[in-house]
Amino acid sequence: MILILKWLLSAGALLLIAYLYGGVQVASFGSALWAALVIGLLNAVLRPVLVVLTIPVTVITLGLFLFVINALMFWAASGLLSGFHVNGFGAALLGSLMYSALGVLINQALG
Repeated sequence: MILILKWLLSAGALLLIAYLYGGVQVASFGSALWAALVIGLLNAVLRPVLVVLTIPVTVITLGLFLFVINALMFWAASGLLSGFHVNGFGAALLGSLMYSALGVLINQALG
């Protein structure tokens, strides 16, 4: 039940980001649900592989390269879906930072 609630709240977070920031567009709540699901799947499957492959760059940048990986996952989700669009890498970076911050708040609220 908590997983479904977290998914719904993450979709709401995407809608909030699209409302607050013009670089991210979400067509509907259904599109936000699909986008939250795809972002979650990319973060669960592809992100760990990229983190391991880029350990040297991450160490050299003192961990800042992880922001780039998060932005790439956010941007990749927009490339896979039609109702979710991100206007370039800069928008993906800012959008992923906002989405991560809201994700932390969601996790804190759900315990």
